[in-house]
Amino acid sequence: MSVKLKHERIDVALGKQEADLVIKNGNIINVFTKEILQGDIAIYKDLIVGIGNYAGKREIDATGKFICPGLIDSHLHIESSMVTPVEFAKAILPHGTTTIIADPHEIANVSGINGIMFMLNSTKELPLNAYVMIPSCVPATPFENNGAHLNPEFMEPLKTFDRILGLGEVMDYNAILEGDETMLKKIDLFDYSIIDGHSPALTGKALNAYRTSGISTDHECSTVEEALERLRLGMYVQIREGSAAKNLETLVTGLMQKGVSFDRCVFCTDDKHLEDIRRDGHISYNIKKAIALGLDPIEAVCMATRNAAQCYKLKRLGAVAPGYSADLIILNDLKTFDISKVYYRGRLVADPKLTADIPNIVEDKNVFNTVRVTDLTLEDLAIKLDDEATTVIRVLPHELITKKEKARVGVENGLFSADENYSKLAVIERHKALNNIGKGIVCGFNIRNGAIASTVAHDSHNLIVIGDNDEDMLLAIKEIKRVNGGYTVVSGRQVVDTLELPIAGLMSDQPAEYVEGKLKVMLDKAYALGVNKDIDPFITLSFLALPVIPEIRVTDLGLFDVKEFKFISQ
Repeated sequence: MSVKLKHERIDVALGKQEADLVIKNGNIINVFTKEILQGDIAIYKDLIVGIGNYAGKREIDATGKFICPGLIDSHLHIESSMVTPVEFAKAILPHGTTTIIADPHEIANVSGINGIMFMLNSTKELPLNAYVMIPSCVPATPFENNGAHLNPEFMEPLKTFDRILGLGEVMDYNAILEGDETMLKKIDLFDYSIIDGHSPALTGKALNAYRTSGISTDHECSTVEEALERLRLGMYVQIREGSAAKNLETLVTGLMQKGVSFDRCVFCTDDKHLEDIRRDGHISYNIKKAIALGLDPIEAVCMATRNAAQCYKLKRLGAVAPGYSADLIILNDLKTFDISKVYYRGRLVADPKLTADIPNIVEDKNVFNTVRVTDLTLEDLAIKLDDEATTVIRVLPHELITKKEKARVGVENGLFSADENYSKLAVIERHKALNNIGKGIVCGFNIRNGAIASTVAHDSHNLIVIGDNDEDMLLAIKEIKRVNGGYTVVSGRQVVDTLELPIAGLMSDQPAEYVEGKLKVMLDKAYALGVNKDIDPFITLSFLALPVIPEIRVTDLGLFDVKEFKFISQ
């Protein structure tokens, strides 16, 4: 930054020179004092330089309207939207999100450094602030096979990139508690940066040890007790409201009842479908829901702006004040958070529909052609059982956590026989054609006369398939292999529909409208197969392979008990 530019800003702030843009007579939400103050906002180039009474080359009358900072999503995975960063930006900007803090561990688990570079390159020209956290757990645990390994020596050069803020969510908390040297080296690399957490159900001395290592956030709180314990230890609690995991009502209501300060609470979406963003909003939805639950509107705005900026040490973001980036939202009404206009660095980007011209990014061949699966047979999908009483995975409505249960299931000729109550699940290694297949039995998914398969299977993103008959499951596997990644629904030995995701088997190279429309149709077709209406069939399926969320999962190496952190027999 030049001294000349500083002089110009000072002159505009003093009123000696006209501002480029002045937003006049607005009700300005001050996130520092939690007041609403009436006045003008003077913008010079990309920065707010003054609050008060100003004249500008261009002026906008905001009489009767409210003005707040652009919103910050403190933790998300762009890959979960199944579109490129360009298409994702187009979807969230009209909802007021001008800053994202992305953890690209999904694509990193498939394509390693190439995947991270794809995300960095694809976000650098977007009309929003796109920061990146370096994935800490690639693979998430040593209990699965993925496409790449990120060791400390590969991570260190990435620290020099401007938009990298720190270390992404540390999911392998057992590695920390056991003093794993490699994990501690990763944490040490980012000792003076932000280190994100992921510690569902961790408590007491174990949580103390986790916090002591340097971890400062957690987005996995599902109870107010978990949130309180982390707040008391000085952590930031990222209150999540995504498509599958919806923790906002429980946490906001519980913390309000206990009279706890929200100053160390921020909002995030983690994983949210395009359709949900388009229909409900993005971080704006978190604000609306919190207000509807009785939270003070200014407090909700602070959680989505100032608190997140302070947590991630974003010096010029999160406030409407001199010296802050002109990332602003003009609201028709604060209580309903009805958005009129969105500005990024002083430039109108949504009115409220998208107005920004966002160029497409050149495709990176390094993240294509990533599905490598050997030819399978029906026998490969069989689950041998000695007894009808066996271990099953119970999925829970609107939750990512599962329950480990014993149940009596159908058995024919010593093999598990699926029905509408108990589905068969298989996870097939798809990165190196190792021919590994882990299998399990799921209760509560309720699919009948069909199968669903996907290469979106957190976090190693192997090929995952669920169904009530082996023929449809095998066809679903073949279809996913044919299109080089994606989602498919199969029924009656026929492919019902497929959403191709050729970028690392995670993202489409098509416009968001195509992906959103296709996914909506496929959701309807999945539910037509009897899938439980209280779960999202695709998101729920994608998390059944993640061995860091309690209580029980399946990886390509077998049935895994997360609480005991070991493989178990069926």
